[in-house]
Amino acid sequence: MPDSYGLRLLPASGFGANCYLFWDRASGSGILIDPGSNAPGILAQVAAEGVKVEQIVLTHGHYDHIAALDKTRDALNAPAAIHAADAGMLLDPGLNLSLLFGRDGRLRAAERLLADGDTVSAGALSLRVLHTPGHSPGGICLYGHGVLFSGDTLFRASVGRSDFPGGDARLLLQSIRERLFPLEEETLVYPGHMEETTIGWEKRYNPFLAPI
Repeated sequence: MPDSYGLRLLPASGFGANCYLFWDRASGSGILIDPGSNAPGILAQVAAEGVKVEQIVLTHGHYDHIAALDKTRDALNAPAAIHAADAGMLLDPGLNLSLLFGRDGRLRAAERLLADGDTVSAGALSLRVLHTPGHSPGGICLYGHGVLFSGDTLFRASVGRSDFPGGDARLLLQSIRERLFPLEEETLVYPGHMEETTIGWEKRYNPFLAPI
């Protein structure tokens, strides 16, 4: 990834999900991805980096990736974006699984509904939306500038769960093989949980998918 862009894994707590801040250093404009918990920690890091968040993008609608959405978008005055097929999950504590955590996680509707092939941008940043259903109907990955934010589609040596409502194991593996594995092998993958990896490593060694 060029030095003209900044990328930070932001503080999280409770759910073990990864939240990312990705920004264009020249303009100071950026994108916040999956604010799942610890809104104060996320906001403190955004302020420390001096980033103007232009959009908050959700890779899918499960509670561990969206719980801090309303607090962060209010504080940052930034619109939220989610794939249209997961949009209803923000409003429904059953669908977003917040009831499993003993919470009524009803959030406000997203300001923008995404579709495959859309772009999300901030300054010189431009990330392409790849619709990768399987973990959830509207699961997406974000690709650009040599990096992929894979949400809960692809992890290091693993893949997302498909036993939640709307999940489909066959479709998940198909999404990875057809949408992600054709990307450059050097692509850095920043997943929704656990540590980073690369497309090439996953093609060779992911036990759910390799060899290909």
